[in-house]
Amino acid sequence: MKVSTVAILQGLYWFITGVWPFIHLGSFLAVTGPKQDIWLLYTVAVLIIVIGGILLAAGVSRRVTPEIKWLGIAGAAGLTGIDVYYALNDVIWDVYLLDAAGEIIIILLWLWAGRKGMIHQQV
Repeated sequence: MKVSTVAILQGLYWFITGVWPFIHLGSFLAVTGPKQDIWLLYTVAVLIIVIGGILLAAGVSRRVTPEIKWLGIAGAAGLTGIDVYYALNDVIWDVYLLDAAGEIIIILLWLWAGRKGMIHQQV
C-alpha cells in the first residue's frame, strides 16, 4: 500500500465524519450522543474537515510528504486518546470506541505503507 492511498482513505473518513453534523445534526447526535456545546462540535468538525481535505488532496495528487504522513498519524493518535479516555470514563458514548478502532487502523496503515510513494521536498 502506498502512502497516497492511506492519505486518501483517512482524508475521506475525516472529511465525511466532519461534514456529517453540518448535513444532519439530528442523526449525528442520535449516533454519538447528546452534546452540551454544539458550537464546540462544529469547531472540531471544521478542523476535521480541513485536515481531512488536506490529506485527501495530498493523496489524490500523490504529493504526500513526511509532514503530511505525520499529520495523519498524530491526528489519528490524538483522536484515539480522546475517544478511549472519555468513553471509558463515561463522558461520551461508547460508540466513540469504534472511531478509536478506526483511527488505530489508520495509524497501522500509515506504518505499513512506510515510505512507499512518499515525496521528499528539497529546500
